[in-house]
Amino acid sequence: MAGKVLSGAVTWGLFAAWAVHDAEELATMARWAAEARPRLRARFPKVPEGVWRRLDLSQREVNTAVGLMGGVVAAASAAGARTGGRSPFFQTCVLGFGLHGVVHLAQCAAYRGYTPGAVTAPLVVIPYTVHALRRLASSGIPVRGGRSAATGILLFPVVAAGVHVAARRISRRRDRADAHAGHRSRPARPSSHPRGAVGGPARQ
Repeated sequence: MAGKVLSGAVTWGLFAAWAVHDAEELATMARWAAEARPRLRARFPKVPEGVWRRLDLSQREVNTAVGLMGGVVAAASAAGARTGGRSPFFQTCVLGFGLHGVVHLAQCAAYRGYTPGAVTAPLVVIPYTVHALRRLASSGIPVRGGRSAATGILLFPVVAAGVHVAARRISRRRDRADAHAGHRSRPARPSSHPRGAVGGPARQ
């Protein structure tokens, strides 16, 4: 017997849930990183300085990372909608998204305070993932299991890390371009010679 048709609320729900979750990160990540860095340095003094430099996030970098990741998640949702939820790409993103929510809770517990994404992780990310997996199962759509699922789950944080690396490079390139444009747009300094003089005093 043919399985039930998976609704768009499940496939495109991945992108909707991601959008809500990343709206929280977009609003809080840059400010949180700046405020948390001194506290984390004091707690973990042996961590190399290069690790702390990665927490030096500009709002432009966060915006770029969210935009790039949004493209990945939108593509996964589209693949899920096109295949009725059977796309391995879609299923991998669903599983990885759920793990991402669990990681947020672990980070919050380790930090002993708020971390970006900690509010929507238990309220949006994890509930959506559980709902999506249940709907896939009730529709008779096999979800990759075992080693394939583990591989898929691990791919999500790898992609997320790659997105942040790309976002940092893009944002720094834009910062340099803005600085160069600002330098070129500065008004020329007024000449120290009196008006009408070229290389000498003005005519009387």
